[in-house]
Amino acid sequence: NYYNTREKVEEYIRQAEGYSGQEIIDTLDTYLSEDSKILELGSGPGTDFGILCKQYDVVGSDLSDKFLNVLREKFPRKEFLQLDAVRINTNLKFDCIYSNKVLHHLSDNDLKKSISAQCKVLNPNGIVCHSFWKGEGDEVFKGMLVNYQTKESLIKLFQKKFEILVLEDYAEFEENDSVFVIARVSI
Repeated sequence: NYYNTREKVEEYIRQAEGYSGQEIIDTLDTYLSEDSKILELGSGPGTDFGILCKQYDVVGSDLSDKFLNVLREKFPRKEFLQLDAVRINTNLKFDCIYSNKVLHHLSDNDLKKSISAQCKVLNPNGIVCHSFWKGEGDEVFKGMLVNYQTKESLIKLFQKKFEILVLEDYAEFEENDSVFVIARVSI
């Protein structure tokens, strides 16, 4: 419910200014062809969406209708879906599903459900690319769940349905505070 007011959305946009998933996207680029169709889960202010659109066919999404309004204003010719990252209710199929610090708002149980749902909307040999805050346990920050992940926990979560291609630490605010995974569907 945090992003259900224009004020909170504008606050997040200001806080996120200057940050992007460019480093992760550069790594992802080695696994995708330029005609790939990507679903971005949790497009938020659209920073990574804009980067991805430079070379891919991207459909954005967010659960917040306030963020969707911002995205549709910013990218009027692009497609955006209102999606719950757990269920991902769409009949569309994608070559890749991407998220940057979105799935950490899910409990491990909901993350497992999301991973299963992602498999259903991926084309054969589809790729996922997701980043998380690195650490153990969880906390509530500004009323939102932040569920930290480690390389080991991500392996456990993804290995049953995906072949892990890349699993790396990186720095968002400080060295090794984040981790991302790129994996190919294997079921």
